[in-house]
Amino acid sequence: MDSPSHLAEILAAHAGREGALLPILHDVQAAFGCVTGEAEAAIAEALNLSRAEVHGVVSFYHDFRETADPRPHLQICRAEACQARGVEALMAAAQQAAGTRVALEAVYCLGLCAAGPAARVVGADVGEALHARLDAGSLTRLIEGL
Repeated sequence: MDSPSHLAEILAAHAGREGALLPILHDVQAAFGCVTGEAEAAIAEALNLSRAEVHGVVSFYHDFRETADPRPHLQICRAEACQARGVEALMAAAQQAAGTRVALEAVYCLGLCAAGPAARVVGADVGEALHARLDAGSLTRLIEGL
């Protein structure tokens, strides 16, 4: 954990908020690049939850990591609508372009079903952005630009 005081600030910003767990986890992930066991324990205590409840949410959602990964992440939608629009045919080119420099993650719906194949870029250095109507060329260019 980079800064316990920063974690305390995040927790304080959500104090008294109903349904605060997911917003807190997103803020912690954005601030530190991961949600460590120490952060889980502090969050559980602040929200009067068990550590197991917090860890269950962290391990369930693909957005949260237990260890920091400095690489940019490209989440590629592999849900049915994007499959129908040809995402599977793009995966070999995506993996080749990404190599070990960009982490590719399969996700199951980015909410751009009518404009697939779709992907979302996530990373501290690259921000967060959605991309739609991808083909092999545009997906490769997107990955190479990260």
